[in-house]
Amino acid sequence: MASLHYLSATELIKLIRSKEITPVEIVEGTLKRIEEVNPTLNAFVALRAEEAMKEAKNLAEEIGAGKETGPLAGIPLGVKDLEDVQGLVTSFGSIPYRNNIARQDSIQVARLKAAGAIVVGKTNTPEFGFTGFTRNLLYGVTRNPWNLERTPGGSSGGSAAAVASGMVPMATGSDAGGSIRIPASYSGCFGLKTSFGRIPLGPTPFLQMTHMIALGPITRTVRDAALYLDCVAGYHPCDPASLPSPRGSFVECLERIPSRLRIAFSPNLGYARVQKEVMARVEEGIRSFEEMGHEVELWERPLPDVGETWASLTNCELYGMLHRSLDRHRQDMGRTMVQSLDLARSFSLQDQIEAQKVRTELNRILWELFDEFDILLTPTMPTEAFAAKGPPPAEIDGQPIPLLGATPFTYPFNLSGHPAASVRAGFTDNGLPVGLQIIGRHHREDMVLQAAYAYEQMKPWNNLWPEVGRGLA
Repeated sequence: MASLHYLSATELIKLIRSKEITPVEIVEGTLKRIEEVNPTLNAFVALRAEEAMKEAKNLAEEIGAGKETGPLAGIPLGVKDLEDVQGLVTSFGSIPYRNNIARQDSIQVARLKAAGAIVVGKTNTPEFGFTGFTRNLLYGVTRNPWNLERTPGGSSGGSAAAVASGMVPMATGSDAGGSIRIPASYSGCFGLKTSFGRIPLGPTPFLQMTHMIALGPITRTVRDAALYLDCVAGYHPCDPASLPSPRGSFVECLERIPSRLRIAFSPNLGYARVQKEVMARVEEGIRSFEEMGHEVELWERPLPDVGETWASLTNCELYGMLHRSLDRHRQDMGRTMVQSLDLARSFSLQDQIEAQKVRTELNRILWELFDEFDILLTPTMPTEAFAAKGPPPAEIDGQPIPLLGATPFTYPFNLSGHPAASVRAGFTDNGLPVGLQIIGRHHREDMVLQAAYAYEQMKPWNNLWPEVGRGLA
């Protein structure tokens, strides 16, 4: 049997149900693994070891007594430090919030706990999830387990590093512009940004204005992500934008992929520059879909580059959350974030109207695309992982790129609300993972997962993970 630390959640569940291993043994092994590896990676920033062990013992007793348990019973879980876990600090990676103890679980965490998952701790994130690499003034830098000098990405970088290094089999993520897909790509995990509203947000004192933030899992396998989604999707009154529960199970739909998908492939969305090595791995992934018998067509129509609009709306969303405390705490916050929030103060009604015009045009183009095609494929990221401390690359293969040229493929689908996932497409010559992005129609996570699962069966990746700390495992 493979090392316990690198088994998928699905494999662990089978072992628990067959009584070959207990939740106590799994949580003990998880905490030991965190103790061994986390000082190197800095993926976890807080633990609830005693509570996790108590919950594992209770579950073991229930299983021993023949009681029915949830679908994730005994599975260790990391929670991104932008999301509440009762009794733990939600710091948002920000010094002013270092003592902000959560009074209740978020809806997503509560549902995962109700399914039997055991929260072992909080994972690192850049301050308020503001950047695509994981560094903050409170907890420092998180490192990529494939190469300690590189970033695991952000803003769900701690979650991705924890999953890729064998600390936990799954972790929560959130994505306002790529924050699940970026670290999934850079860390070689599977990451799913759900449709807006698929997983309820909150409880929160401030409802979203922009409808761009989505929750989702970071896992090692597609099936684990589908299982996670089965446990958390569905309406909750604290989030009036949340969607009704899906009619069927995401796990059960995985193998029902249509025999001949109509697939569009855009190598650059009309404006992006991509590292040659990255594009080579992505094109190999595209050929895999052709080999499966699907119809792949090069889609050459450009999307409007919506980066400026996306950035303005993101800044306004964050300003809405922080405007009361910004002036009081600005000296303890990251300078770049504060500067961006100050710009949001001047965002006018006319600016909002113009932003909605851009959003409307983007939606119209994607509506036409998905009227013709089932899914869209792109690179997830244009480069391999960059330096752990940043900054993001300013050029690709010697050619200059704009600031958002480091993440050109992810943010459009936050602005549009489409579900999107990143699957591992291979490695660069430096041994760093490359991601292939799969985008589906609105509310069609089922088709995104089906395509990702079929690709995973053809090009499995769960047998290859970084060597960090493996000698101690």
